[in-house]
Amino acid sequence: MGDSKDNLLWISWHDSAWIPILNPTNVMDYFQSTTNPFYDRTCNNEIVKMQRLNMEHLNNLTGLEYMLLHVQEPILYVIRKQHRHSAAVVTPLADFYIIAGVVYQAPDLGSVINSRISTTVNHLQGAFDEARTYSRYHPSKGYWWEFKETESKDEDEKKAQKKSSKEKAKEESGSMFQRHRVNVLLADLAKKFPLKNTPYPATNQQPEQRALTEENTKVEVKVEVKTEPQANKPPPEKKPRLV
Repeated sequence: MGDSKDNLLWISWHDSAWIPILNPTNVMDYFQSTTNPFYDRTCNNEIVKMQRLNMEHLNNLTGLEYMLLHVQEPILYVIRKQHRHSAAVVTPLADFYIIAGVVYQAPDLGSVINSRISTTVNHLQGAFDEARTYSRYHPSKGYWWEFKETESKDEDEKKAQKKSSKEKAKEESGSMFQRHRVNVLLADLAKKFPLKNTPYPATNQQPEQRALTEENTKVEVKVEVKTEPQANKPPPEKKPRLV
């Protein structure tokens, strides 16, 4: 393929003023616009148009001409560029199709095959380049394939994507409308069922002072065992019994 600026397969043309009124009777006038890059002004159509003759006179001329080949209203029109040698002999040169008012040049068979082959070769080259990154070589072992690193990387990427999606889901747990409605409902419930404040005993003491007072209030119970000293006393005297 040539340069995109010179190759007509890479460009398109349209005129917005004509698109709403485009029909089979005026589609050739639309194609013969002076700003259309696909139209050759040296063709026989231009000669017939300047002489204000009917387009049927094209059959009596020889040279380059354009004709309406196919119509599928209201969206598709096909125009053929051909070289007329005689009234019955013509050589097709190119086809142009108009879809929704936009003019394109239909690719020829060689361009289609060339495009498919270049796309296939590009994908094959990419596959070979990727396969080359997995091959390993060592003088004692030879060649082998190693896919563990890529598999681990793919798994890590998948896990990171899952984590990011979960975090986004947590962050976007509710819209602004939902949050506003929830706040309104909570305010209504707070008005209907107000909280009862339970009074707590006021204490001005600090935590350290509280701990000291609690220790002082504890009653220490001491067990004392009294032991009386025994003196060395004589045994009691026996008194005689009186009969």
